[in-house]
Amino acid sequence: MVQSDSETKTRILETAIVLFSARWYSSVSIAEICREAGLSNGVFYRYFRNKEALVIHILEDVIERIGVALEGTSGNTLSERLQSMSARIVGFSADNPELVTVFREGQYRYFEYERRLTEMYKRILSKVLGRPAGIPEYLVAIGGLRFAAVRSALQGARVSIPALASIVANGAFPALSWDGNRIFNIVITPPKISFGESSRERLMKAGKRLFGERGFHDVNIHEITDAAGLSVGAFYKYFDSKESFFREQITSAGHEIRYFISQNMSPGLNRLEEELQGIFLFGVYLSLDHWCYNIAREGEFVSLPTVKEYYESFRNGYLKMGTEGFDPAAVDSDPAYIDSAIEFFMGISHYFGMEVAFDESPHNVRAIVEGIGDYLIHGLNGRS
Repeated sequence: MVQSDSETKTRILETAIVLFSARWYSSVSIAEICREAGLSNGVFYRYFRNKEALVIHILEDVIERIGVALEGTSGNTLSERLQSMSARIVGFSADNPELVTVFREGQYRYFEYERRLTEMYKRILSKVLGRPAGIPEYLVAIGGLRFAAVRSALQGARVSIPALASIVANGAFPALSWDGNRIFNIVITPPKISFGESSRERLMKAGKRLFGERGFHDVNIHEITDAAGLSVGAFYKYFDSKESFFREQITSAGHEIRYFISQNMSPGLNRLEEELQGIFLFGVYLSLDHWCYNIAREGEFVSLPTVKEYYESFRNGYLKMGTEGFDPAAVDSDPAYIDSAIEFFMGISHYFGMEVAFDESPHNVRAIVEGIGDYLIHGLNGRS
């Protein structure tokens, strides 16, 4: 049976999405896509100039699909519209895990598509609110929801749409307040500078810089050892492969971030102030060392199990904080409320980190964190 041009193009796209979602983009070749699709290599070039053009086509399609899904947001009241929007954001990731996986690598490699998606989300959120949505509104509503949705769809995190919608609409800490002087007027101890580094430390330092600047796939072991001033044999004394070395980089990045925040966290803060100071300190750390963020982000496409452990370590830290400041009725009414809140908070930090790491630290960081603090008390309902 002869396929139409539309059917053939769809076949290429569907095959590419399956392959790209299973492995990182750089490791999949055009020949492999065509082989899996049962087509000749020449057929591919009738529809796409190269692999990059194919990926960009997929990114454009994902943005359009998310836009269509969110345009269906409805409700007579703000609470109803926020509930509808929350359900659609979480539902899209649950229904399209492969597309979301491909887009997450695409947004990392072609950041302009993340910016386009962010602006689209802001337009939708502005319509829902009936007023312009700025960075704090975006981070609290969309950032928290996006992260929770992705973690649920791709990494099995437990989330509840009603719980997420409740946090967006009504806040997470209605009984707490915060003091900006306690949060921001602090003396920050920078990360340690190591002198007399061991060979292993030199390799880790060189690898972090190279992976952070160029990405996993574009860096080879010879370049790492040359940058460290060591032999290839020295590399294999400590690491079995580039993959195991990168996994160690992910684990190390998580440890360094958590250590920096814990060492600089002020004593005596309430639960909300801890959250806000943690977000602030995360931004400070990334302004000093944004390679950590790049490594953790790319790790999703190189070693997802290691990245799951990376996020689980942060999650465990949240669990140790307990439930101080949460609305007891909200916690008691939904067994997934605490899990949802943790994913939501990590999402705010994640997308705040993206602002810092890729936009070279927004000038009004304090104002953004203060805005987040207000919304975590009152929700978007209370600040409409």
